[in-house]
Amino acid sequence: MRPSRIVGLLGTGVASGVLATAYAAWEARQYTLRKVDVPVLPAGMRPLRVLHLSDIHMTPGQTRKQEWLRGLATLEPDLVIDTGDNLAHRDSVPVVLDSLGGLLDRPGVFVHGSNDYFEPGFRNPISYLLPDSGKRHVNVPALPWGGLTAGLAGAGWLDLTNRRAALVVGEARIAFAGVDDPHLRYDDLEAVSGPADPAADLRLGIAHAPYLRVLDQYAADGYDAIVAGHTHGGQVCLPRLGNLRAPGRALTTNCDLEPERARGLHRHPADSKPGEAGSAWLHVSAGLGTSPYSRIRVACRPEATLLTLRARD
Repeated sequence: MRPSRIVGLLGTGVASGVLATAYAAWEARQYTLRKVDVPVLPAGMRPLRVLHLSDIHMTPGQTRKQEWLRGLATLEPDLVIDTGDNLAHRDSVPVVLDSLGGLLDRPGVFVHGSNDYFEPGFRNPISYLLPDSGKRHVNVPALPWGGLTAGLAGAGWLDLTNRRAALVVGEARIAFAGVDDPHLRYDDLEAVSGPADPAADLRLGIAHAPYLRVLDQYAADGYDAIVAGHTHGGQVCLPRLGNLRAPGRALTTNCDLEPERARGLHRHPADSKPGEAGSAWLHVSAGLGTSPYSRIRVACRPEATLLTLRARD
């Protein structure tokens, strides 16, 4: 092959790589509101609108994300569920609280994720596709997660860190169980174990990372639905031919949940049916952010989800 031909092919490859990276960086800023119906309330009960936020990974300079997040207050949800990883910078606590804005005036619950506790560092983006034990935080600077907790709890949101609680939302009494981040093995399942409150109208299990040990216990304890984040929906997915806007096929979940359930609404266990004992609905958010050192997404737009909880009938 002629040298000029080789140079031309190399140039084409470099140009294609630059274009692909530029597209992935653009998609990481295409914030999307998903809408999902969940038939989980008792028969005859009026619907509840639940806004699920996760993996915001905020830095002070991400003004476009801040404006988009602030605008979600116009949805006026009945309840906000925040499944963690709100921070990505030591100065982000006031930015996150300001961006949540009017949502803090709504009933809310929250748990934390690993990136609320520890400052992110540079990692090879390819390493995201490899198994991750979560044990990488030795000598890593801590983030001011205590200030985030105080801000959210001070606004009236329930802190579900390894605890159970209840809240009346509209005409529904909701029983919650929440755990600290399973990715760091901070979850204390014994603290929240036991049958879910049978007198509640709705029982919700909350976690940042959807590890199977947590999902299994929530389902076995009788929780109607489980809400989690962490996976980024796979973040870099195989696109669906002809429709880059549609979520692609995830290659990884960064936990032991199978990629087929990396985002969206599913059952847990995966082969269970509604109404079956020991099973629950599972909603996993693809989240709004990424690590600040790899702000790319492919066939997996950043998202918040408006869950409309409807009667089972």
